[in-house]
Amino acid sequence: MPSLPFRSLIAAVLGASLSCASSVSVAADPQQVYPPDSMGARLAACTACHGAQGKAGPDGYYPRIAGKPADYLFNQLRHFRDGRRQYPPMQGLLENLSDDYLKTIAGWFADQHPPYEASAASRASAATLERGKTLAMTGDPSRKVPACAACHGSALTGVLPAIPGLLGVPHDYISSQFGAWTNGLRKASAPDCMADIARRMTPDDISAVAAWLSQQPAGEGLPAASLPAPLPLACGSQATTGGAS
Repeated sequence: MPSLPFRSLIAAVLGASLSCASSVSVAADPQQVYPPDSMGARLAACTACHGAQGKAGPDGYYPRIAGKPADYLFNQLRHFRDGRRQYPPMQGLLENLSDDYLKTIAGWFADQHPPYEASAASRASAATLERGKTLAMTGDPSRKVPACAACHGSALTGVLPAIPGLLGVPHDYISSQFGAWTNGLRKASAPDCMADIARRMTPDDISAVAAWLSQQPAGEGLPAASLPAPLPLACGSQATTGGAS
């Protein structure tokens, strides 16, 4: 197991936990006790915001990271560390960590499979939800917007080795990430397929697909082994070890 200097670890845990506690309630699992210096214990700074085992935070913003493909998680950790994704608490937590350690973190969370929480009831109209379903499962060919399912799998649970699932993800988080792609605050390897797709969608489209996705039951939520067809557009992050989102 890669080592992390204790001073750096303590500073990271305290800094991230205090930052998170200032805006949300800590999502700890009182039944889960990890041995000292185990990965579970070391990653308390992550689960303070992302929930026990990475099952998602309680505020509707911090996403579920448990069970996501390890390559996807590694790429996102690397992007936060290197400034491709902008969120100061994450950047501060990761700035001194090596690629090897980030891979270890990603592997630990990829192996976690806590039950999915029930979705909060949506206030979206039936017409909005139907529009969201169409975008997710069919896309909008008139604006060259592919279906979410074309990349994230027919069950929308992600695809190995690096495409994340979209189920069990809060509405607000989905919407905010589309905004980040549109505004250039979130970036992936060129060609940045998700940024291209986000800029082809209207605010109403984004609200609709976020509303529909956030309401779908996740089941076990396990990623598929492969896609039945090639990706519908060039996606630079999938040419290496990154995720499509």
